[in-house]
Amino acid sequence: MTINRGARRIGRWLVWLCLSMLLIVTVVIAILRFVDPPGSAVMLAERLANDQRPIRHEWVDMDDISPWMPLAVIASEDQRFLSHWGIDPGAIATAVDDYRRGGSLRGASTITQQTAKNLFLWNGRQTIRKVLEAPLAVGLEILWSKRRIMEVYLNVAEFGLEGGLSIYGVEAASQHFFGISASRLSISQAARLAAVLPSPKRFSVARPTPYALSRIEWIQEQMGQLGGIQHVASLR
Repeated sequence: MTINRGARRIGRWLVWLCLSMLLIVTVVIAILRFVDPPGSAVMLAERLANDQRPIRHEWVDMDDISPWMPLAVIASEDQRFLSHWGIDPGAIATAVDDYRRGGSLRGASTITQQTAKNLFLWNGRQTIRKVLEAPLAVGLEILWSKRRIMEVYLNVAEFGLEGGLSIYGVEAASQHFFGISASRLSISQAARLAAVLPSPKRFSVARPTPYALSRIEWIQEQMGQLGGIQHVASLR
Protein backbone atom coordinates (compact mmCIF):
# COMPACT_ATOMS: atom_id res chain seq x y z
CA MET A 1 0.00 0.00 0.00
CA THR A 2 2.81 2.42 0.97
CA ILE A 3 4.79 1.50 -2.14
CA ASN A 4 1.78 2.15 -4.39
CA ARG A 5 1.16 5.51 -2.70
CA GLY A 6 4.80 6.48 -3.21
CA ALA A 7 4.73 5.42 -6.88
CA ARG A 8 1.60 7.51 -7.47
CA ARG A 9 3.23 10.51 -5.80
CA ILE A 10 6.32 10.15 -8.01
CA GLY A 11 4.12 9.75 -11.07
CA ARG A 12 2.20 12.94 -10.27
CA TRP A 13 5.48 14.78 -9.68
CA LEU A 14 6.84 13.65 -13.05
CA VAL A 15 3.62 14.71 -14.81
CA TRP A 16 3.78 18.15 -13.22
CA LEU A 17 7.46 18.43 -14.09
CA CYS A 18 6.79 17.57 -17.74
CA LEU A 19 3.85 19.98 -17.93
CA SER A 20 5.92 22.76 -16.33
CA MET A 21 8.77 22.21 -18.79
CA LEU A 22 6.31 22.19 -21.68
CA LEU A 23 4.81 25.47 -20.49
CA ILE A 24 8.23 27.09 -20.11
CA VAL A 25 9.35 25.99 -23.58
CA THR A 26 6.07 27.18 -25.12
CA VAL A 27 6.43 30.59 -23.50
CA VAL A 28 10.05 30.91 -24.67
CA ILE A 29 9.12 29.96 -28.24
CA ALA A 30 6.23 32.45 -28.18
CA ILE A 31 8.52 35.24 -26.96
CA LEU A 32 11.15 34.47 -29.61
CA ARG A 33 8.52 34.91 -32.28
CA PHE A 34 8.86 38.65 -31.64
CA VAL A 35 12.21 39.03 -29.84
CA ASP A 36 15.43 38.31 -31.71
CA PRO A 37 17.58 35.79 -29.80
CA PRO A 38 21.04 37.15 -28.89
CA GLY A 39 22.59 33.79 -29.75
CA SER A 40 21.84 30.08 -29.58
CA ALA A 41 22.50 27.01 -27.46
CA VAL A 42 25.05 25.82 -30.03
CA MET A 43 26.93 29.13 -29.78
CA LEU A 44 26.85 28.95 -25.99
CA ALA A 45 28.20 25.39 -26.05
CA GLU A 46 31.05 26.50 -28.31
CA ARG A 47 31.91 29.39 -26.01
CA LEU A 48 32.03 27.04 -23.04
CA ALA A 49 34.12 24.45 -24.88
CA ASN A 50 36.48 26.96 -26.55
CA ASP A 51 36.50 30.11 -24.44
CA GLN A 52 39.56 31.44 -26.29
CA ARG A 53 37.94 31.15 -29.72
CA PRO A 54 36.10 34.32 -30.76
CA ILE A 55 32.65 34.08 -32.34
CA ARG A 56 31.56 36.44 -35.08
CA HIS A 57 27.80 36.93 -35.16
CA GLU A 58 25.57 39.80 -36.22
CA TRP A 59 21.77 39.72 -36.40
CA VAL A 60 20.10 40.98 -39.57
CA ASP A 61 16.38 41.21 -40.35
CA MET A 62 14.86 39.16 -43.15
CA ASP A 63 14.24 42.32 -45.18
CA ASP A 64 18.02 42.85 -45.25
CA ILE A 65 18.87 39.38 -46.57
CA SER A 66 19.15 38.73 -50.29
CA PRO A 67 16.24 36.55 -51.51
CA TRP A 68 18.83 34.26 -53.09
CA MET A 69 19.90 33.13 -49.61
CA PRO A 70 16.64 31.57 -48.36
CA LEU A 71 16.20 30.04 -51.80
CA ALA A 72 19.69 28.54 -51.65
CA VAL A 73 19.18 26.90 -48.26
CA ILE A 74 15.77 25.56 -49.30
CA ALA A 75 17.32 24.10 -52.45
CA SER A 76 20.20 22.66 -50.46
CA GLU A 77 18.66 21.56 -47.17
CA ASP A 78 14.88 21.24 -47.35
CA GLN A 79 13.02 21.60 -50.63
CA ARG A 80 9.62 20.97 -48.96
CA PHE A 81 10.21 23.66 -46.33
CA LEU A 82 7.23 25.76 -47.40
CA SER A 83 4.78 22.85 -47.24
CA HIS A 84 5.70 20.62 -44.27
CA TRP A 85 4.91 21.09 -40.57
CA GLY A 86 8.41 20.81 -39.18
CA ILE A 87 8.93 17.13 -39.91
CA ASP A 88 9.29 15.72 -43.42
CA PRO A 89 8.27 12.03 -43.43
CA GLY A 90 9.13 11.77 -47.13
CA ALA A 91 12.73 12.85 -46.53
CA ILE A 92 13.03 10.45 -43.60
CA ALA A 93 11.70 7.55 -45.68
CA THR A 94 14.11 8.39 -48.52
CA ALA A 95 17.08 8.50 -46.12
CA VAL A 96 16.13 5.14 -44.62
CA ASP A 97 15.63 3.62 -48.09
CA ASP A 98 19.02 4.90 -49.27
CA TYR A 99 20.65 3.40 -46.18
CA ARG A 100 18.99 0.03 -46.80
CA ARG A 101 20.28 0.10 -50.37
CA GLY A 102 23.84 0.40 -49.09
CA GLY A 103 24.26 4.15 -48.93
CA SER A 104 25.56 6.08 -45.94
CA LEU A 105 23.19 6.98 -43.14
CA ARG A 106 22.39 10.67 -43.61
CA GLY A 107 20.24 13.08 -41.72
CA ALA A 108 16.78 14.11 -42.85
CA SER A 109 16.37 17.20 -40.67
CA THR A 110 14.21 19.98 -42.00
CA ILE A 111 15.21 23.63 -41.74
CA THR A 112 12.74 23.90 -38.86
CA GLN A 113 14.41 21.00 -37.03
CA GLN A 114 17.82 22.56 -37.58
CA THR A 115 16.52 25.86 -36.21
CA ALA A 116 15.18 24.09 -33.10
CA LYS A 117 18.46 22.23 -32.65
CA ASN A 118 20.61 25.35 -33.02
CA LEU A 119 18.46 27.43 -30.68
CA PHE A 120 17.73 24.97 -27.88
CA LEU A 121 19.85 21.82 -28.18
CA TRP A 122 23.34 20.78 -29.27
CA ASN A 123 25.25 19.33 -32.19
CA GLY A 124 25.59 15.57 -32.50
CA ARG A 125 23.80 12.44 -33.65
CA GLN A 126 22.48 11.27 -30.29
CA THR A 127 19.03 9.70 -30.34
CA ILE A 128 17.84 11.80 -27.40
CA ARG A 129 18.65 14.99 -29.27
CA LYS A 130 16.60 13.85 -32.28
CA VAL A 131 13.72 12.89 -29.96
CA LEU A 132 13.72 16.38 -28.41
CA GLU A 133 14.24 18.10 -31.76
CA ALA A 134 11.03 16.81 -33.37
CA PRO A 135 8.45 18.27 -30.93
CA LEU A 136 10.42 21.52 -30.71
CA ALA A 137 10.24 21.80 -34.51
CA VAL A 138 6.48 21.24 -34.48
CA GLY A 139 6.18 23.89 -31.77
CA LEU A 140 8.07 26.38 -33.95
CA GLU A 141 5.76 25.63 -36.87
CA ILE A 142 2.68 26.18 -34.70
CA LEU A 143 3.81 29.42 -33.05
CA TRP A 144 5.98 30.99 -35.76
CA SER A 145 5.52 31.84 -39.41
CA LYS A 146 7.70 30.27 -42.10
CA ARG A 147 9.29 33.69 -42.57
CA ARG A 148 10.28 33.85 -38.90
CA ILE A 149 11.68 30.31 -38.94
CA MET A 150 13.82 31.14 -41.96
CA GLU A 151 14.93 34.47 -40.48
CA VAL A 152 16.11 32.85 -37.24
CA TYR A 153 17.69 29.91 -39.07
CA LEU A 154 19.80 32.17 -41.29
CA ASN A 155 20.89 34.19 -38.27
CA VAL A 156 21.99 31.30 -36.04
CA ALA A 157 23.33 28.79 -38.58
CA GLU A 158 27.06 28.10 -38.42
CA PHE A 159 28.97 28.92 -41.61
CA GLY A 160 32.46 27.81 -40.71
CA LEU A 161 35.62 28.05 -38.70
CA GLU A 162 38.17 30.31 -40.39
CA GLY A 163 41.46 31.42 -38.89
CA GLY A 164 40.36 30.49 -35.38
CA LEU A 165 37.13 32.48 -35.76
CA SER A 166 33.72 30.78 -35.54
CA ILE A 167 31.25 32.39 -37.91
CA TYR A 168 27.52 32.30 -37.21
CA GLY A 169 24.72 33.92 -39.18
CA VAL A 170 24.45 34.99 -42.78
CA GLU A 171 25.44 38.62 -42.16
CA ALA A 172 28.72 37.72 -40.46
CA ALA A 173 29.40 35.09 -43.16
CA SER A 174 28.70 37.54 -46.00
CA GLN A 175 30.99 40.16 -44.56
CA HIS A 176 33.76 37.72 -43.67
CA PHE A 177 33.91 35.75 -46.90
CA PHE A 178 32.76 38.29 -49.51
CA GLY A 179 33.17 41.70 -47.87
CA ILE A 180 29.52 42.61 -48.47
CA SER A 181 26.31 42.69 -46.47
CA ALA A 182 23.83 39.81 -46.68
CA SER A 183 21.45 42.01 -48.66
CA ARG A 184 23.90 42.06 -51.62
CA LEU A 185 24.54 38.31 -51.94
CA SER A 186 24.39 37.02 -55.52
CA ILE A 187 22.97 33.66 -56.54
CA SER A 188 26.43 32.08 -56.71
CA GLN A 189 27.51 33.52 -53.36
CA ALA A 190 24.31 32.33 -51.67
CA ALA A 191 24.81 28.83 -53.10
CA ARG A 192 28.40 28.86 -51.89
CA LEU A 193 27.31 29.66 -48.34
CA ALA A 194 24.51 27.09 -48.41
CA ALA A 195 26.90 24.39 -49.63
CA VAL A 196 28.79 24.29 -46.31
CA LEU A 197 25.76 24.03 -44.02
CA PRO A 198 25.67 20.23 -43.73
CA SER A 199 29.11 20.32 -42.14
CA PRO A 200 30.51 23.85 -41.69
CA LYS A 201 33.62 22.68 -39.84
CA ARG A 202 34.43 20.21 -42.60
CA PHE A 203 33.71 22.37 -45.66
CA SER A 204 35.12 25.83 -46.28
CA VAL A 205 33.43 28.74 -48.03
CA ALA A 206 36.83 30.29 -48.73
CA ARG A 207 38.47 27.11 -50.02
CA PRO A 208 35.82 24.85 -51.56
CA THR A 209 36.88 21.30 -52.38
CA PRO A 210 35.99 19.70 -55.73
CA TYR A 211 33.05 18.04 -53.96
CA ALA A 212 31.91 21.39 -52.57
CA LEU A 213 32.19 22.99 -56.02
CA SER A 214 29.99 20.27 -57.50
CA ARG A 215 27.52 20.79 -54.67
CA ILE A 216 27.45 24.54 -55.33
CA GLU A 217 26.64 23.86 -58.98
CA TRP A 218 23.89 21.40 -57.99
CA ILE A 219 22.36 23.91 -55.57
CA GLN A 220 22.20 26.57 -58.28
CA GLU A 221 20.49 24.11 -60.60
CA GLN A 222 17.96 23.28 -57.90
CA MET A 223 17.33 26.97 -57.27
CA GLY A 224 16.37 27.34 -60.92
CA GLN A 225 14.17 24.24 -60.90
CA LEU A 226 12.31 25.54 -57.85
CA GLY A 227 11.35 28.63 -59.84
CA GLY A 228 13.94 31.17 -58.77
CA ILE A 229 13.30 33.82 -56.15
CA GLN A 230 9.58 33.67 -56.91
CA HIS A 231 9.60 30.45 -54.90
CA VAL A 232 10.41 32.39 -51.73
CA ALA A 233 8.12 35.37 -52.42
CA SER A 234 5.97 34.43 -49.39
CA LEU A 235 9.01 34.88 -47.12
CA ARG A 236 9.65 38.47 -48.18
